Amino acid sequence: MVGTYLGMPAFPEAARDAVRDERLRSNLTHATHTIRDKRAKAVAELPDWGRLRAAGAAIKDRTLRHLDHYLERLEESVTAAGGQVHWAADAREANRIVTRLVRETGEEEVVKVKSMATQEIGLNAALTAAGIRANETDLAELIVQLGDDLPSHILVPAIHRNRGEIRDIFAERMADWGRPAPEGLTDSPRDLAEAARLHLRQKFLNAKVGVSGANFMVAETGTMVVVESEGNGRMCLTLPETLISVVGIEKVVPTWRDLEVFLQLLPRSSTAERMNPYTSMWTGTTEGDGPRTFHLVLLDNGRTDTLADTVGRQALRCIRCSACLNVCPVYERAGGHAYGSAYPGPIGAILTPQLRGVASELDASLPYASSLCGACYEVCPVAIDIPEALVHLRERVVEGGEVTVRGTRTTVRPARGHAAERAAMRASRWALDHPGVLRAGQRVAGRARRLAPRRLPGPGRAWTDTRDIPALPAESFRDWWRRTREKPTRESGNGTKGAGR
Repeated sequence: MVGTYLGMPAFPEAARDAVRDERLRSNLTHATHTIRDKRAKAVAELPDWGRLRAAGAAIKDRTLRHLDHYLERLEESVTAAGGQVHWAADAREANRIVTRLVRETGEEEVVKVKSMATQEIGLNAALTAAGIRANETDLAELIVQLGDDLPSHILVPAIHRNRGEIRDIFAERMADWGRPAPEGLTDSPRDLAEAARLHLRQKFLNAKVGVSGANFMVAETGTMVVVESEGNGRMCLTLPETLISVVGIEKVVPTWRDLEVFLQLLPRSSTAERMNPYTSMWTGTTEGDGPRTFHLVLLDNGRTDTLADTVGRQALRCIRCSACLNVCPVYERAGGHAYGSAYPGPIGAILTPQLRGVASELDASLPYASSLCGACYEVCPVAIDIPEALVHLRERVVEGGEVTVRGTRTTVRPARGHAAERAAMRASRWALDHPGVLRAGQRVAGRARRLAPRRLPGPGRAWTDTRDIPALPAESFRDWWRRTREKPTRESGNGTKGAGR
């Protein structure tokens, strides 16, 4: 089973193949446009959306400034409620902790709630290597798992698949996971949902261990919160005897009152719903109600290093709504797999390089996977200025030098770019330092504008395959200003002394 994003190519290479896949682009365009149109209507219903958005950003920033305090308070609250807290510095430690906890139960199979954190650390692959089968129960995650695939969207992991592809996956692969698909399976949503329901029902009833993430953690009470739309997550959270939750340390909120803000922001931004269909909350363990044992694994995995960056840390505000993906022209064309991370799209382009560091070619390329159009910032429910963070990370990539990645000093080679691009930048800098040369060049270009090609030759050909070279003006701004502004001003000064003053 495919379990991690390791070894995937850098974004430019992956995107080059993705944009040629017409079926992928069709699936993505249809799905993202549908979701974002519904979201816009849901958000427009609230006259105070801007105030809610500002409140969400302020709560997140305050929490991040005092993250150590709130995490310690969370640990105290969870422990007092009967839970056990484990701290994981990185993905390897988190996988080791979860694997040990499952083995201690004697079980060889677990059911899982949809979780970005477990995707981030490659938990399924780690459990498989230890002889433990992890069963995804979210419908989209099930599709991805049965298809030996990887999620390509935060909210809709199988967004790159259409109904026909899903039917084929169910028909061909369900038997490998314990139950064959119904005969004569069609691609109607009703039939596909029923096939998944039959496939998962026995797994829910037999499961002794559940694994989840959490959307939020309330520090004052130690309460975990999971929001989902199908109800499968609730089955995983209530039926097993042991529940293990892997959660990023940035998911903590101080109080229940703070949680109220996010339970209004998240549904409308993600699924365009006024209220989330299934919001599950639990605090430690309760005799005779739910799991008898609860473990919370608090995951750092680069978050502390991200927190140290005063510009980049705003990525830790993210509540995983996926609104930025649905408006991004780059994501719509390239798809989620091109980002080589559990976090695709604009938020992934700033979060992944900070969690993993920009030392690799893949992660150094992600800050450039954007047109900087700003649509992602406009829809973000916690006002993350993704374009600002992208430019900041590009600066880090270009400057190179040493950066700290998870407590280790790592040397990052400066990005050099294409040789022709470097030569053009050097020539531009020289011309801008010599105004006379710049002025002469502008005049020559204006007079020879009819000879300018519509397409560039050589290395520039790829750029003009999809766009025209902007038409050259007949005169430069400097000449236009002198012709239309400076001469009349001198004449009025000579003949109309004091006029207009």
